[in-house]
Amino acid sequence: MTYFDLFDLEPSLDLDLDALKTKFLALQQQYHPDHNQDNIEQAVTESSEINQAYTMLKQIDSRAAYLLKLQKQDAGLEQSIHDFEFLQSALDMREQLDEANTVEQLQQLREEIQQWVDSLIREFKLDFSAQDWSEARDTVRKLRFFRHVLADIDKAEDKLFDDDQFSTLDDDF
Repeated sequence: MTYFDLFDLEPSLDLDLDALKTKFLALQQQYHPDHNQDNIEQAVTESSEINQAYTMLKQIDSRAAYLLKLQKQDAGLEQSIHDFEFLQSALDMREQLDEANTVEQLQQLREEIQQWVDSLIREFKLDFSAQDWSEARDTVRKLRFFRHVLADIDKAEDKLFDDDQFSTLDDDF
């Protein structure tokens, strides 16, 4: 049984994330150890598998990697990216992130990255359907990079928010 089967979904990069979450919550409720006292060990195992499947399918990069795994084409996904132009762009984005000091700058960077991600999603779909596994793996690596950058943008926004809240508290005293 694949993770897609577990959630009654067709194997695809495009998923209805709300439907995935709804099915996840229903399965968790059904298999949660608190609701299966007669066989706690199996409930823990099934609950863990449901969590792992949900975590894998909810993120676009891990879902793409899982699709490659189902085709037995996931070897080498941990290798480095060798696309010089991409690496230069990635370095530029990291510099923009380091220099951003307003929410607007972070939002602009987030929008730029989302455009990259959208382009990579289209690229992955083409490569996957053409069975160009090398290019599909490279695209997954790039999608993973962007997921990390987006997480760092979230952290930077939180820090700006916290700093702003702290300065507001200072002004009150």
